[in-house]
Amino acid sequence: MIEQSLPLIRGLLARGSHLPLLTVAGDQPDAKPDASPVDDATFEAWRTRFANLPADATEFELDGLGKVQVYWPARYGRATGKVAMVTGAAQGFGLEIATALAAAGAQVALADINAEGVQKAADQLNSGHGDEVALGVVADVTRPETLKAAVSQIVRHWGGIDLLVANAGIVRAGSVMDQPMNDFERVTQVNYTGYFATVQAVAPVMAQQHRGAPKCLFDIIQINSKSGLVGSNRNGAYAGSKFGGIGLTQSFALELVSYGIKVNAICPGNFLDGPLWSDPDRGLFVQYLRSGKVPGAKTVADVRHHYESKVPMGRGCTTDDVMHALFYLMDQPYETGQALPVTGGQVMLG
Repeated sequence: MIEQSLPLIRGLLARGSHLPLLTVAGDQPDAKPDASPVDDATFEAWRTRFANLPADATEFELDGLGKVQVYWPARYGRATGKVAMVTGAAQGFGLEIATALAAAGAQVALADINAEGVQKAADQLNSGHGDEVALGVVADVTRPETLKAAVSQIVRHWGGIDLLVANAGIVRAGSVMDQPMNDFERVTQVNYTGYFATVQAVAPVMAQQHRGAPKCLFDIIQINSKSGLVGSNRNGAYAGSKFGGIGLTQSFALELVSYGIKVNAICPGNFLDGPLWSDPDRGLFVQYLRSGKVPGAKTVADVRHHYESKVPMGRGCTTDDVMHALFYLMDQPYETGQALPVTGGQVMLG
């Protein structure tokens, strides 16, 4: 019930493009989760009821859930009032995205397979802001049931989801000549199938919000890669999963536009200073050195120089670069199905 009813009511309470936060008071369990949409008769009754809810109301009662608190965020920024879910957010780039969204006024649900890490990250964000701006939820994108449970927790806590940043991903570099099939399947499972499963869990929530607020738009943004636009030597598993992600992005965009959901991808260049590249044990610099991807490279420094030399702007991508693109896609109401390069000129679309 909660995954359908609260997002719909949240939409019905919209003021222009702003939706309130709704929080289920106390610990009443939602005894029977139900993915069925609210029927038309109930929808019309709720439309009338919530149209007459006083503007200063701070709570209401809902059968089966009890008291639901209503809160209008007072923080300001480019993402004020938005409820964002970021996957792969316990550390690294995902945490940096979540941190930037919180700084821009969003309520951010950090989702990650690392339960301890994601809770610690959320606690640190809340402490830094002196307010509850973050929620840590456990989700494994390869296990759809955990995604559905995480979405239910977010909806119970804030009433819905306005922005999904599908960031969770892994890399296993290797040659098609000898890469273990288990590595290929794992990359595909996380980067491709996991993206599908995440959208499948979140899109129905956004659709219900749009049903209640048909003038409001919501965003799904996949963090893809420049390897989703051009092939990657000795890294076919990763590039293939990212090419597939763009295919999903375009297909989702066509299907979900009627529900007020925009779907786009950001294709960053290489984050040369991030742990994905620089981790001394499993980073890409080390992987590429071992796999012989960079001819003549004898050290990690050789591999790094090789990749820096490929970028016309002479440096790797940063979180700030990606956030400019992310906010653009959120702000732009007339853009869906796009794969936006953020590569310092390394990949130029014709």
